[in-house]
Amino acid sequence: MEIHFKIIGVLLMALALVHIIFPKYFKWNDELKSLSLINRQMMIVHTFFIALVVFLMGLLCLTSATELIETKLGKTISLGFGVFWGIRLFVQFFGYSSKLWKGKTFETMIHIIFSGLWIYLSAVFWINYLE
Repeated sequence: MEIHFKIIGVLLMALALVHIIFPKYFKWNDELKSLSLINRQMMIVHTFFIALVVFLMGLLCLTSATELIETKLGKTISLGFGVFWGIRLFVQFFGYSSKLWKGKTFETMIHIIFSGLWIYLSAVFWINYLE
């Protein structure tokens, strides 16, 4: 189980760092122009804090795998992470329109990859909690 926590740590830290390219990749300078200042800034600030939380989750998994696996507090944290990533998996299918990826090769691949990632994260955290 420890190896899975370390893998998850690296994956989550990488996922957090990918957020750096979001503004340019999604053309936020153009796309967000029509939003009010508060909505535009909330998009940017919330993206930063989501990335920060994901990075810190990854850092915790990478540096404290043993504690997450062996302690009551670690099991409780795993439960919280399992719920978090389980909800993220649900949103992958019911929060985003399939029009965003169906019939588009690259987008479908990304959808499949991230669906698999959310399943993996949810499963590892839930299994750790239940053991």
